[in-house]
This record gives sequence, structure tokens and C-alpha cells, in this order.
Amino acid sequence: MEGKEEDVRLGANKFPERQPIGTAAQSQDDKDYTEPPPAPLFEPSELTSWSFYRAGIAEFVATFLFLYISVLTVMGVVKDKTKCTTVGIQGIAWAFGGMIFALVYCTAGISGGHINPAVTFGLFLGRKLSLTRAIYYMVMQCLGAICGAGVVKGFMGKTRYGALGGGANSVNHGYTKGDGLGAEIVGTFVLVYTVFSATDAKRSARDSHVPVSSIFFN
Repeated sequence: MEGKEEDVRLGANKFPERQPIGTAAQSQDDKDYTEPPPAPLFEPSELTSWSFYRAGIAEFVATFLFLYISVLTVMGVVKDKTKCTTVGIQGIAWAFGGMIFALVYCTAGISGGHINPAVTFGLFLGRKLSLTRAIYYMVMQCLGAICGAGVVKGFMGKTRYGALGGGANSVNHGYTKGDGLGAEIVGTFVLVYTVFSATDAKRSARDSHVPVSSIFFN
């Protein structure tokens, strides 16, 4: 009995626990990553940098393409009464998710690949970018969305575009507007959470897993 207790003590000394089991607690001296400093509220030097304006152009083009493809896909499904000759609901999901995946991949190194004012606003609250850049991104994103929907309206025609609802979302029968609002809130939360996880400084050090399901929630 005493021998077993001695083995346990030796084992405990040989493999000491440096942090609580089941947690990711670290001391400040043991960090294997560098947390970037908070972005300033206003940075005048950004306004003289070409990369600042290039990032806004990337957000405009990405949002334009996203709205153009996704709205056309939705209207293509809505206009068919049988839905047999269209891509269907799954095709709409793939259009949204695939476009977000491709556009974020293409613009992440230029602007961060926000493509959504909610993402930009969330990163601004997290002090990941300045107020100047946040407002600039939101303006370019809204302009890109307006132009994308405008091009679709030009191709489809004003009458047909209005008859098909412009590809806008609507609440299905059996659900209230509050249910739809709640779904949008949850989906946007998951989207912003995913962006924060993907840009977290601890991710490369910890090799954490980032949820990708939110790609289909935009």
C-alpha cells in the first residue's frame, strides 16, 4: 500500500500540472502569441494611404458581386411555380455560401473581407479598426449592394423585378415577424463571432477550430 502511494507521489512529481486541467489558462509570461494593440478611434494618416481606398474599392466590388449573384439566384427560383427547373432552396444556400466563401478569400488580404456592415460594426466595437475605416467600409458596402441590386433590376425590368419581390426575404407561413427577426439576430451573431474567431491572435498559436457554418447565414 505504501509502495503504491510512493508511485503516485513520484508520478505527480514527474508530470506536474502547470495549469488547471480542462482550461486554456495561461500566464502573461507564457503567451505564445502577440495581441495587437487596439486601433485608434481616428487615424488621419489613413486618408493619405492608397491601401485605405483600395480596401474600400474591394468592399464595394465584393458586395456588388454578392448582391448581384444572390439576388439573381433567388429571383430565378421565385419566378418558377414548380421549382423543378431551378436550383431550388439548396441552390440558393450554395449561392450565398459559395459567394461569401469566394469573396472573403479574394478580399481578406486587401480589406479583411467584411462584405457586411454588421461585421464591420462588430470589429469596430472590438477596436479592430478605426472609426474612419469603419464608416468608409459601411458606405462602400451599402453602395455596392445598391448597385448590385440596381443592375439586377435593370436586367429583369422594373415590372418583373417588382412582381418577384426583388429577391427580398419574406417570413414563411406559420412564423411571425419576431421569429424572422430572431433568426436574423442569431445568424448575424454567428457570422460576427466566426470573423472574430478567425482573426483572433490566439488562433494561430492554439490551432483552434473556427466554425464555418456561419458562411450560410449571411
